Amino acid sequence: MLYLTNDNQLLPFFLPFGIIGFYRYLWFFIKVIAWFTYRPVLPKEENPTYSSNDVTIIVPTIDAGEEFKIAARSWMENDPHEIIIITEERMRGPLQDLADEVNPDKIRVLTVSRANKRLQMTEGINNCNTEIIVFADDDAIWKPTFLKYVLACFEDLKMGGVGTCQTVHAVDPSGYQTVWEVLAGFRLTIRNIEVAASTHIDGGVCCISGRTAAYRTLILKDPAFQYGFTNDLWLGKYPLNSGDDKFLTRWMVSHGWNTYIQVCPEAELFSTFKNNWRFIKQVLRWTRNTWRSDFRSLFTERYIWFRHPYVAFTMIDKIFNPFTLLAGPVLVVVFAINQSNDPHPKPLWNIIVSYISWLMLTRALKLLPHLVRRPQDVIWIPAWLIFGYYFAIMKLYALFTLHEVGWGTRAGVGTVLAADIAKEDAAAAKVREDAADVKIELTELVSNVGHENRGYPDQ
Repeated sequence: MLYLTNDNQLLPFFLPFGIIGFYRYLWFFIKVIAWFTYRPVLPKEENPTYSSNDVTIIVPTIDAGEEFKIAARSWMENDPHEIIIITEERMRGPLQDLADEVNPDKIRVLTVSRANKRLQMTEGINNCNTEIIVFADDDAIWKPTFLKYVLACFEDLKMGGVGTCQTVHAVDPSGYQTVWEVLAGFRLTIRNIEVAASTHIDGGVCCISGRTAAYRTLILKDPAFQYGFTNDLWLGKYPLNSGDDKFLTRWMVSHGWNTYIQVCPEAELFSTFKNNWRFIKQVLRWTRNTWRSDFRSLFTERYIWFRHPYVAFTMIDKIFNPFTLLAGPVLVVVFAINQSNDPHPKPLWNIIVSYISWLMLTRALKLLPHLVRRPQDVIWIPAWLIFGYYFAIMKLYALFTLHEVGWGTRAGVGTVLAADIAKEDAAAAKVREDAADVKIELTELVSNVGHENRGYPDQ
């Protein structure tokens, strides 16, 4: 029989451990109750305000592959007005070929001067003439009912942005998922519960995920929005390329627009994730973006406090989450060390096995919605435990490296400093100015030659 301690040792060990545990699981059960009572917005059966013809899908990408065709065909099943792909010049040909394979009549390919997601999104916005814009990743796969359920939320005239629930689409055509994809699936399960809970409790959300998100076009065509979106600097000098979805979410909050997350099978989004160790780099980028955005929401902009106080509290909770998570193993280690002073010390294996058994049980309960769908993933719960503690340490590392704004999984994307961009723009302006001067000089020269030749028709 497993046991940890004698009666005279209960208080000093279990009191701090119990307080932390009570808080964490009380908070979790509040989320679960809100998730159970959440209901999605249902589409109007007759005369909906918006139809699929009112939607343009904008896809910023630089390296779309075969998965793009799968995603694009799923978008076409929803019958949007148009799909606009924005890429860099060198990728125009390959992406045009992919677009032509799917539907050349409804897919346009546009380019920008350099690979920058926010510039690409802005270019797409300015080439759109429908009332609703949906941003989508090049591997985001929709159900045929997806757009209908997303548009249902826009019956609210104050609705600015809408997101959906998500799940993992395996990279392997056979459907096999690596441990990295399973970890991504575990994360999405918890996220789906959290966004449904926050939407139900106070209508807010920490982030409308950029994998697929819908917005009113009039918001995005606002010059003030576009300037802020494309000139978003961290610490005044690090231009942010990723984190576009968090900027958009904060803009909705700060400008009085409502948001909603459709958590239902009809609006479920399938997306691929890195199926190798590079998934860790993705998580690191997302974690840095979360730190930056949450700090701005809570302490700089501060609209979140009175518009969505529950969401504000979840942001505060995330700040302390790494410390509370790491407190458990620290207390166990301290207790194991203190066993040396006990005249009847307990075996070290007893302490470790008891603690791990408790963790396995509680983590399995938290992942129950995922395990119902994919029971075979239960074997990866130990990996999820290890990843959880690694993630806590990663969050602290990310906190002290917020100046790193590179994409992480795409070399050279988003690593240019604001000063370098300014130099590039200044150089381009100088080239245009020199070209204008040359044009003027050539015009004057031609004019003078023509004037001199008027008296000499034989020349």
